[in-house]
Amino acid sequence: MPTALVTGASRGLGAAIARALSPTHDLLLGGRPSAELDALAADLDGASTWPVELTDHEEMEAATEPISELDVLVHNAGVGAIAPVEDTYADEYRAMMEVNFIAVAELTRQLLPALRAARGHVVIINSGAGRDAKPGWSAYAASKFAARAFADSLRAEEPDLRVTTVYPGRIDTDMQRDIVAMEGDDYDGSRFLRVESVAAAVVAAVTASADAHPTEIVLKPTGRG
Repeated sequence: MPTALVTGASRGLGAAIARALSPTHDLLLGGRPSAELDALAADLDGASTWPVELTDHEEMEAATEPISELDVLVHNAGVGAIAPVEDTYADEYRAMMEVNFIAVAELTRQLLPALRAARGHVVIINSGAGRDAKPGWSAYAASKFAARAFADSLRAEEPDLRVTTVYPGRIDTDMQRDIVAMEGDDYDGSRFLRVESVAAAVVAAVTASADAHPTEIVLKPTGRG
C-alpha cells in the first residue's frame, strides 16, 4: 500500500484523517510521544508512530532520513490563539509561525526527495483564517497566510507533485474549545464542522484520479450538526 505521514495525529482532526486514510495507506502517525498516539497506532493496521518534535529541525532530519519514498504528506499539526494586536507580542508571532508555517516548510523540504520518488501528494490543513483575517486573529492568520503562500510556491515549483490546501471553517476540536473560551462564549460543537467531514475532504483529494489536481478545498460549517 502507499504510505502517508500525518502530523498532529494523536487526537482531533489528525486522528480522524489517519483513520480515514488507514484502509488505503500504511501510516506514519506524527506527534509528540503520548499514550493517545500509541493507542491510535495499535488500533490501525499498518500504522506506526512517528514521534517527532516538529520545531526541532535536527530531530526532524534524523526522523526523515530513513524515508526514501512517501506518497502522501498531510500537514495537520498546528497551534492557535487569539488576542488583539496591542496584546500580541513578538514571542506569540514567533511561536505561531514556528509550528504553523516554518515546520510545514522544513518538513516538506526534508521530504522532497521521498515525495518526488513517489510523485506524491502534499496536503496542508490551513484555515478560513488563511483566506480572511479577522480582528483578534493577527498572529494565527499571518501564520496561515504564510502556509498558503508556501503551498502556492511549492505547487508551481514541483509540477510532478500534487499540492492541496484545505481551508476548513471552525472545527469541533479541543483547540476550538480553547479559542471559544478566549472569546468568552459558550461552546456549542454542533455549530462547527465535524472532524470526520474534514477528513473526508482530505481523502477525496488524495484519491482523486491522476488526471485531476485538487489545488484548494474550502469547507464551511452549515450549523446543522
